Amino acid sequence: MVGQRAQHDPVSLLLLIRLCLLHLRASGQPHPTPEAPAEEVVSVQGVRGGSVELACGSGPAPLLVLWSFTPLGSLVPRPVAVTDGAMSKVEAIASALGVVSLRNGSLVLGELREGARGHFLCQVLHVAGGQLHTAYSHVTLAVLVPVSKPQVRLSNPSPVEGASVVATCAVREGTEPVTFAWQHQASQGLGEALVGVTEPLFRLDPVNRTHLGWYMCSARNSVNRLSSDGAFLDVIFGPDKPVITMEPLGLAEEGFWASEREEVTLSCLAASNPPSHYVWLRDHTQVHTGPTYIIARAGRVHTGLYTCLAHNSYLDSRTQTTVQLTIYYPPEGQPSCAVHPSPGAVTLLCAWPEGLPPAQLQWEGPQGPGPTAPSNVTWSHAAAQLSSGSIFTCTGRHPALAPPALCTVTLWEPLGRPTCWSTATMGHQFIMLSCEWPGGEPPATLSWLDEQQQPLGSSSSSTAVHLLQAQEDLAGREFTCRGTHLLRTPDPHCHLQLEAPQLDVAEPRVSVLEGGEAWLECSLRGGTPPAQLLWLGPQQQQVDHGTSGFMLHPEGAQLRLGIYDADPAHHRGTYQCVARNAVGNSSRSVLLEVLRYPAPPNVTISRLTYGRHRREVQLQWAIAGPGNLTGFLVQRKASALGPGAGAWETAASDIEPESRGRRLGGLDPGVLYAFRILALNHHTAGHPSEVKIPADPPFSAYPAVLGAAGTGMVVATVASLLVFQYAARHPETFPCLETPTTTPGLDPAQETTDAPVNVTITVTATP
Repeated sequence: MVGQRAQHDPVSLLLLIRLCLLHLRASGQPHPTPEAPAEEVVSVQGVRGGSVELACGSGPAPLLVLWSFTPLGSLVPRPVAVTDGAMSKVEAIASALGVVSLRNGSLVLGELREGARGHFLCQVLHVAGGQLHTAYSHVTLAVLVPVSKPQVRLSNPSPVEGASVVATCAVREGTEPVTFAWQHQASQGLGEALVGVTEPLFRLDPVNRTHLGWYMCSARNSVNRLSSDGAFLDVIFGPDKPVITMEPLGLAEEGFWASEREEVTLSCLAASNPPSHYVWLRDHTQVHTGPTYIIARAGRVHTGLYTCLAHNSYLDSRTQTTVQLTIYYPPEGQPSCAVHPSPGAVTLLCAWPEGLPPAQLQWEGPQGPGPTAPSNVTWSHAAAQLSSGSIFTCTGRHPALAPPALCTVTLWEPLGRPTCWSTATMGHQFIMLSCEWPGGEPPATLSWLDEQQQPLGSSSSSTAVHLLQAQEDLAGREFTCRGTHLLRTPDPHCHLQLEAPQLDVAEPRVSVLEGGEAWLECSLRGGTPPAQLLWLGPQQQQVDHGTSGFMLHPEGAQLRLGIYDADPAHHRGTYQCVARNAVGNSSRSVLLEVLRYPAPPNVTISRLTYGRHRREVQLQWAIAGPGNLTGFLVQRKASALGPGAGAWETAASDIEPESRGRRLGGLDPGVLYAFRILALNHHTAGHPSEVKIPADPPFSAYPAVLGAAGTGMVVATVASLLVFQYAARHPETFPCLETPTTTPGLDPAQETTDAPVNVTITVTATP
């Protein structure tokens, strides 16, 4: 090494060093003079790789400082460095100690190495009192080595649960003493220190699943503390017996239950490393693979045994668990409530059948809760403790229904009293006695009694019916219907007496004019059961609604028979009104007279002439003698004199009685017609008039002459007008006409010869 150099002679410096060390080499120990101070012994620690400074005591400025080093286990010192203050010298062997340098007599060791462990001797030569003196300093240097990063080693990183595992915390180097600490961190969670484990090695015997996780160790000495990376201990175990859970949770005696139509999630978990593979079975048939089995819409078919199989593929081990899943479904609809009366009491019935499990039913009344039972529950109450308006509620509860289902019964007394009536069956073979007393809860009980108050048949609720064989001796007999209700005392009743019908007619004799309208009225008086009314015609035939010329109009107990457009030949005679029921019948007669209107006066034809082109005729007539009339009827036919003789046909009708003439058209000019006229008084026609054939109208010359004269005057006037106009336009043709004067200075050739001429002609025609 290179030190500082002075002006001293190197040869003399080395000679001096040899002289100083001569005594040391001979004995290995310093030889103090009588004036030498006591030797100083200092212990110094340094860290490998660091630096340390070894001081050489204190005192006057030295003339020479010499450092030597004796390794541990050796007795021979080795020179390291020397300085006289002006020059220094470091031996080559000092590189084994580190980077060596001198600072004011102190030995500085940088990048300290482990080879620097040992004893250092500092010899100082200085002048005191004019004499040379030596001083010695002993320094013991300890080089400390930091611990290296620990490493965790597992004897088996993947042991099977129950085996033995040894964990070792290995440190490559480090100055003793070295202490150790261990830490365990589960695969999911925070790390925890293993208390009491301070050795570099610890044993897990036997290993279990709680030991699974990361293991770290730390090593510490006086220099430093370092921690290792984690080593994962993967403990192989399982699968344990699977645990099955369900959502939504429904616990039954034998497993789980779920409501119909809801989503059900079955989950299976079996502790295992590596994780298990899962298979789901329903009634020994595979339905799914995986830890979760979802039933999107549970139905009754999903009821059964569900088995979860867990398989550890590493260990090839299997476990399983089986649970019962029952799908609950409520009964259909709602609970039904009913009331059944009994002597002196009432029985309440509530039923809600089916469902799984059966619905739980419970009665509750005005005095508090009543009995409870599944599917059906009955509750009896004494009638004396009840009042009208008492409310009883049956509540049905089922696990598959959130809100309970209810039905209620309100006890109330029926209004009024029983009503009796009777009807007859078709053909009046039987009489049906009917009795009704509606309303009430429970319904009233009705029964029929005879005249001796003996029951007829069995009783029934709300309506009672009893059939009797129809016979005439039932007329006048009385029957009673008795009603019974637990909230009503005494028992109300109604009576019914059977009787034959009786009839009344408004008028026994009715007259009507021919073509008029007549009404025959018949009224029913009494009769039980209700009688059937009908009318018989003059020939004893029954008159129905569809009979031509008749109309039936029933009004309550009346039946009116209408005859319209009365005709003596068909409608005159005796009519019978007949009433019939199952215990008898009766009838009344009505005589209908159809009268004719008086004959109208006779009519004569006063004039019958053809019109234009023989397509129409003008008819005029006159009345001969007194009498009422309402119109006229004109008839025509092809005359026997012509080629097309035929029957009389109507040529005109609805002619007002005041009319005495009529124009008739629509004739065929090639046919010769005959006409006659009749007077009418409503439906009565008078004697026909004489038959006449139309005549041609007489000739008249005066109208022809006037027509010819007028036509000639018009033609002459038009001709004169045309001549005058032509003359005005062409004057050269008529020289007698004066030529108009030509304007001076104007060329005659340029005059307009076509100028308009105004001509006024007045024509007076006198007949």
